[in-house]
Amino acid sequence: MSDFNPLISRAEALLLRLESMLPASPSLPDWSAVAWRWQHNKGHGYLEAISHPHQIKLDDLHNIDQQKAEIVRNTAQFVQGYTANNVLLTGARGTGKSSVVKALLSQFSTEGLRIVEVDKQDLTDLPQITALLRARAERFIVFCDDLSFEAGDSGYKALKVVLDGSMAVTADNILVYATSNRRHLLPEFMAESLETQHLGGEIRPGDTIEEKTSLSDRFGMWLSFYSFDQDEYLAVAAQWLRHYGIEEFNELARAAALQWSHTRGSRSGRSAYQFARDYAGRKMLANSNNDKRF
Repeated sequence: MSDFNPLISRAEALLLRLESMLPASPSLPDWSAVAWRWQHNKGHGYLEAISHPHQIKLDDLHNIDQQKAEIVRNTAQFVQGYTANNVLLTGARGTGKSSVVKALLSQFSTEGLRIVEVDKQDLTDLPQITALLRARAERFIVFCDDLSFEAGDSGYKALKVVLDGSMAVTADNILVYATSNRRHLLPEFMAESLETQHLGGEIRPGDTIEEKTSLSDRFGMWLSFYSFDQDEYLAVAAQWLRHYGIEEFNELARAAALQWSHTRGSRSGRSAYQFARDYAGRKMLANSNNDKRF
């Protein structure tokens, strides 16, 4: 028997190495959380609770009142168990598309709203994600931020199926909210426009264009966001400065805000927020050093 001991030891060591290489069993989600991120570990997807979700209030978002009203109404219908639509938010960068979705959590989490953030490359896991969420009592928004596809992306068809393209009935407690800088989510090329037919004055788009518009068509609500004009940008910058304890929006602050927008090449809520963080921080540092420039 002693002759087999080295062989047994080697076999046990090999089994241990193989076990370490096997995919770990997915842990049960922490359902006490209000937001999760879909992650992967050794080939298994799982819901990772976000312990400190970004706390944004709808009242902090300005110059998008119409968009806020529409998405709040749609979400209120959803959390109360009424019919509601998937939402596609498109438009210029930094104009509040992602922020307004995140702010819904502070408005509706006490009514059972939950958010699951899914990256574009993980959209092929949507059937697995919806299977986890379908039996829950909570109402879930599957949030896809900065969504766009290239030709051949596998997540494109997976998202189409979840939105409205499967034999299975879509779950009543799940909606998809997605943001994108472009309405049709896929790149469009000049050659595709040549497929368009003109028949007796009627314009018929080619099959390629029809396919590329079919995904955005599956979102029942479209919300468009636009860059701010100068006055709107300055108003938001002043609001964020007040948020950081600077009540006076004087000529010095105004000039600094305009200079910030010029260097960033953008007048948006994001650039106003970033300016306010920079300006307020510099002012507090200057005050602590008795610097009289602010």
